[in-house]
Amino acid sequence: MKIKHSKWQFLLALFGVLLFIYCIGGLSKSINFSNFFVYEEGALHSHVSIFKSLSNKVDSVTQQALVVDDIMAAHRTPLMLTDSTGSPVHHRITSVPNFKDAFPDVNDVQLATAQKLGLHKRVKNRTEADSLKDQLIYIGDSPYYRVEKLNQSVPYLTPRAARLLEQIGRAFMDSCMAKGVGMHQIVVTSVLRTQEDVDRLRKFNANASENSCHFFGTTFDIGYNKYDRINNPTAEEKPTEWGVKLKQILAEVLFDQRKQGTCYIKYEVKKPCFHITAR
Repeated sequence: MKIKHSKWQFLLALFGVLLFIYCIGGLSKSINFSNFFVYEEGALHSHVSIFKSLSNKVDSVTQQALVVDDIMAAHRTPLMLTDSTGSPVHHRITSVPNFKDAFPDVNDVQLATAQKLGLHKRVKNRTEADSLKDQLIYIGDSPYYRVEKLNQSVPYLTPRAARLLEQIGRAFMDSCMAKGVGMHQIVVTSVLRTQEDVDRLRKFNANASENSCHFFGTTFDIGYNKYDRINNPTAEEKPTEWGVKLKQILAEVLFDQRKQGTCYIKYEVKKPCFHITAR
């Protein structure tokens, strides 16, 4: 049996569909989807209130910082060193084609982010840095990296930069194990620079920058010619792996971080290091 529909019933149904589409469209415009981020359990829940208070006109540095927060909160993938049969799995070292091209972020590029996300004023000296416990984290002791003896900086970073440094150190250690070169640590060669440090440095080097990213606690240097071997205390001590090979592994780790947008990186030649600013 065929059911006949009147013209008015058809028009009424069409009107209902159009009204539904209109309502959905208006609702989507009123929602700022960029403020919705999914965090792993135990992540930085304090940022939720910040997300809700932001408008669509937030500057690009802050927007990227929120993306980085989400990246850093993600669950780490377990390191797999053996296959299903228990045999060691060693991955190939790929490095990067060219260090300068892979890490081109000059000081001016890094400075804008450092000034926006870092300390609001320069730290005068070590004593003042020690007092800023609500803004800075001491990074002098970590299982994932070593901070060498500092002559022109102090071992403090903002929480964002300290978290990035730990992420890099852990990823490097994992990569060394996965590539069969044994467990190694990176070495941090420069961190927060105080005004006193710069004044002293300029007595010996007139070209020392008065507008350095290191002033803001967001920036650190990792030497690419210094590494520490982590030996098994119950086994025979092994020497540090060939530096060139470790530099290639470190470059892979840093290239991946930069590609994700977590940091800016400059490959330094005169001072053999990777100059890194957290985003």
